[in-house]
Amino acid sequence: MILYGISTCDTCKKALKALERAGTPHSFRDIRATPLTETEIDQIVTEFGDRAINKQSTTYRGFSDFLRESEPEAQIAAQPTVMKRPVIRTDKGWYLGWDETIEAALTA
Repeated sequence: MILYGISTCDTCKKALKALERAGTPHSFRDIRATPLTETEIDQIVTEFGDRAINKQSTTYRGFSDFLRESEPEAQIAAQPTVMKRPVIRTDKGWYLGWDETIEAALTA
């Protein structure tokens, strides 16, 4: 299991703590320190479409009109922190965000 996010994200911290408490094997990938590859961006956007973009974020709101109207791949490539977090990749599939349902699925 790989959790993609940023180390300062409260939601990512919450997810990591829950996974650690449950003893769920995982790794964390800080997308600021180790940027996503073009292939990884394509996989995330293929899985989630424009839901992969956090349109409520200050990063998104700071985009130029051109970038705001660009494809999600271009938005994430230009500014990875615009991606909704965390994105979790498991052997069983992908998860976006962190809530009770996702926590139950990944820590059971």
